Amino acid sequence: MLLLFKQFFTNYIVMSALVGWFAAQGLKIVTGYFKNKKFNIVDAMFGSGGMPSSHSAAVMAAAVSTCIAFTPASFEFAIAGVLAMVVINDAMGVRRQVSKQAVILNKLVIDVINAENEENREKRLKELVGHTPLQVWAGCAVGIAVPFLLQLIPIFKESILLLRGA
Repeated sequence: MLLLFKQFFTNYIVMSALVGWFAAQGLKIVTGYFKNKKFNIVDAMFGSGGMPSSHSAAVMAAAVSTCIAFTPASFEFAIAGVLAMVVINDAMGVRRQVSKQAVILNKLVIDVINAENEENREKRLKELVGHTPLQVWAGCAVGIAVPFLLQLIPIFKESILLLRGA
């Protein structure tokens, strides 16, 4: 069991994705403060949307670390790269449109149904779901930086060599 934990926490690709995710979520606390002039750690760490995109950071970190560990010509990188493209497109496309629609629907509920009573107020749709292109690009930048920083740590250098079969 201990060996499984060690293998998991020293896996360069997994840790790149996780560190990318948590780095982006941590940056949301800072960017959220500058935007809202208050700290909201719970929303920043566990909410969706915001600057930078943690989804983009995680999948980009996974793709870049896979590229570093296996080469751009590997099937492993092909899978990670395609996954990254799908997630990034979804964050900027479908999820962003859902956010825009939620804003409009919430306004309709207020204007048409008169959502001033407590019962209707609780039925509001979540408006911050997707990302702007800038938020996605910022997440991608975090995701690119993390694997290069992690490979400087000796345990991850060993992990890369093990992944390569060296």
